Amino acid sequence: MRDLEGCIAALWGKNASAGYAALQELLAESRESAAVYAYFNQFLEQLSSTNSYFRTRALALIVANAKWDTDYLIDGSIGPILAHITDPKPVTARKFVQDLPALAAAKPDLREDILRALSRADTLRYPLSMRPLVEQDIRNAVEAIEAQGRAI
Repeated sequence: MRDLEGCIAALWGKNASAGYAALQELLAESRESAAVYAYFNQFLEQLSSTNSYFRTRALALIVANAKWDTDYLIDGSIGPILAHITDPKPVTARKFVQDLPALAAAKPDLREDILRALSRADTLRYPLSMRPLVEQDIRNAVEAIEAQGRAI
């Protein structure tokens, strides 16, 4: 892996290909170690970016690092994080909703918060071409998270 600093810089840079490659490297590292968690506050900051790619990357890295969240940064920011269930960009919302079962698995204490946010999601903001897709993702996420709860 490249140095983490270089990956983080590329993640928020102007080159979309380099940003995506950096995301993939950081996600791989996040599966193996807590090294990327050191940058967690940057991921939280990027949730308010006007760039939907940055928001999508930040959300993916938040979920990927949930298992390393010993400082309970996700718990303290769960409202702003879950607001992206209905991100202005439906593609960002869909990707995040698809990742929510992984977040619930890593943070079971937040399972009810996640389910509540999913049940309250207002998809009317999306064009008719995207709305059914987002709604299906929400149903799938709810089903997967509820199944986790039953498995306990």
